[in-house]
Amino acid sequence: MKIDAKSRTILVAIQRDGRIALKALAEECGLSLPATAERLKRLEEAGIVTGYRAELNAQAAGYGVMAIIGMTAPQIYKAKLVAALQAMPEVLECLHVTGQDSFLLRVLTSDIGHLERFVASINHFGETRTSIVMSAPIPLRPITPLPRD
Repeated sequence: MKIDAKSRTILVAIQRDGRIALKALAEECGLSLPATAERLKRLEEAGIVTGYRAELNAQAAGYGVMAIIGMTAPQIYKAKLVAALQAMPEVLECLHVTGQDSFLLRVLTSDIGHLERFVASINHFGETRTSIVMSAPIPLRPITPLPRD
């Protein structure tokens, strides 16, 4: 699917506010309501829009510590590690990466003790290096769609 300027406007708007009313979305991108609904449907069907979600305040939800954990795991443990991580609610994200680490994890825990127990629970899969996030001067941003000509 070609992403033109109107579709880019839709994509930016729905990332900013996943609950934006279709009428407001149509006004923002300068299309009719039916045309906006059809474009949004096509973006979903093409797999460009894969879902909608709410953003939560981690501290208000009871999480006081965010950490990034680099992990080096032997090949024989990788599948078991990923399966274990999928069942752990502390894991927000797991990235399989190149370089020194096999995986980078972004985790949330209630406090340092919880973080220590979490790290202990995965240490048998490989070596870990933990960095505590002090702040996020640039938080996770929406994707800016690239022009496709």
